[in-house]
Amino acid sequence: MSKEIVDAIGIKRALMRMTYEIVERNKGTDNLVLVGIKTRGLYLAQRIGANLKRLENIDVPVAALDISKYRDDLPEDQKRKMIHDQQIKIDITGKNVVLIDDVLYTGRTIRAALDALMDQGRPAKINLAILVDRGHRELPIRPDFIGKNIPTALDEEIKVSMTEVDDSDSIKLIKK
Repeated sequence: MSKEIVDAIGIKRALMRMTYEIVERNKGTDNLVLVGIKTRGLYLAQRIGANLKRLENIDVPVAALDISKYRDDLPEDQKRKMIHDQQIKIDITGKNVVLIDDVLYTGRTIRAALDALMDQGRPAKINLAILVDRGHRELPIRPDFIGKNIPTALDEEIKVSMTEVDDSDSIKLIKK
């Protein structure tokens, strides 16, 4: 069973509000870089970047981050064999990085993303922007910018759909 919690307009509003908060917290857009965790985090980062272009008339760099090689559920022998590639084509050293993803749950994805980011450079500051915070954290990770707080039960999940990959924008609560 699934139930739409947020529609396309609600997502657009949440992203616009987050954009304003990012500008305010960073005292403008100087030195700012948006890094989206593939896949949906990247599309959210691109949308926030487009909002910044409209609001501030500036192109803030947007980069994609693939964290698949940083996950903590891989066997140790596989981890040792991996070479962590330089993925971000933007120099993030000394920059204010906003790390962006669609859903925050246990915090393990964000932990992996922080490891991946640190392999790419040494940012001055990292903020976390999340479209949906559903709770149930296993790690001490807290977002700086939240589109929607949607508390869930352990037998529920959140499904974020985005036009870029799913043909529509919505946030659904799915009962397992």
